[in-house]
Amino acid sequence: MEKHALILTTTKDFLGKFEQENVRILQSLGYTVHYVTNQNEPSYIPDVEAAETLGVPVHHIEIARSPFLLQDNEKALRQILRLLRRYPVRLLHCHTPVGGLLGRLAGRLSGEKNLLVIYTAHGFHFYRGAPLWNRIAYYQVEKWLARYTDALIVINQEDEQTARRFHLKPGGRVYRIPGVGLDREKFRPLAGEERKAARERLGLDDENFFLVSVGELNENKNQKIILDALELCRERDPGFHAIRYGLCGDGFFRDRIEGWIREKGLEDTVTLYGHCPHVAQILGCADAAAFPSIREGLGMAGLEALAMGIPVLAADNRGTREYMLHGSNGLVCSPGDAEGFAQGIETLRAMDKQERQKNGRPLPGIHRTF
Repeated sequence: MEKHALILTTTKDFLGKFEQENVRILQSLGYTVHYVTNQNEPSYIPDVEAAETLGVPVHHIEIARSPFLLQDNEKALRQILRLLRRYPVRLLHCHTPVGGLLGRLAGRLSGEKNLLVIYTAHGFHFYRGAPLWNRIAYYQVEKWLARYTDALIVINQEDEQTARRFHLKPGGRVYRIPGVGLDREKFRPLAGEERKAARERLGLDDENFFLVSVGELNENKNQKIILDALELCRERDPGFHAIRYGLCGDGFFRDRIEGWIREKGLEDTVTLYGHCPHVAQILGCADAAAFPSIREGLGMAGLEALAMGIPVLAADNRGTREYMLHGSNGLVCSPGDAEGFAQGIETLRAMDKQERQKNGRPLPGIHRTF
């Protein structure tokens, strides 16, 4: 019997970043997989190429990131329902807050009793410390939508504790998984000569302390706090000229970040590498990784750095609490603490190579609140 699965997201770069292995698994089980998203949303990863490689048809819908763009999202809901009527869909896997909202509503409104509805929450928006509005509005919406959910997947302990208070569809279950997986062949420590050659290609020598951040350039990823911290370091460190900071990623904050770099006079210190298909080659050259996100569901960039033997200077959030232990595999401070990040940079820079290697290691099973 023919069976189809829909993967529904708001942003069109989701397939390339997170869903390729899920697609392969579903295909191995005999599903024809469709990717449903807003193809007009800006993205920095060529998902069309990923979809073509996997043999996945892409369907455009008018879904908007904001739940308050009602006209667009109402139209998107109708478009999803048409797809559910057009194909013998047996599985609907939705992602992102608005994708989770519309996907589960569509599953309910379709009246299809044999449709399995899965929602992966890559980080609830009502995390501890979130704005009051998030904790009131988003919590109530997720609690209500849970009744239309067969499987609710979360990626950290805090979200799991919340999800287990929800009432899912009869027979529905909550699962916690550690993100989308980590390719240890790709993210591995670079050997001595390999690392030296890679650093030389980036114009780095033994004197340079190379700090790297990986992530989309946006407000939540909080790269500005590292620029503020570097400004503080320059004021008191006579050897500041040896520090280099590289940002791997692109996003709608790029112009702002370029402006802040100029305002702070950090043009000789900071390099924007843009979207990096081979990010491991840059990350593997780092002496430390900066991961200052305000909010993370888990934070694969931090785990990738640790897998490469690189200590992490991280912001305290529910994601980094899953694997960071202050002083053991890096340093942790508040997302808004520029002085804390500056001290972290100085501490890591003062370590010798062996000390950094000792710190740059994942600690499985660590779950700690700072």
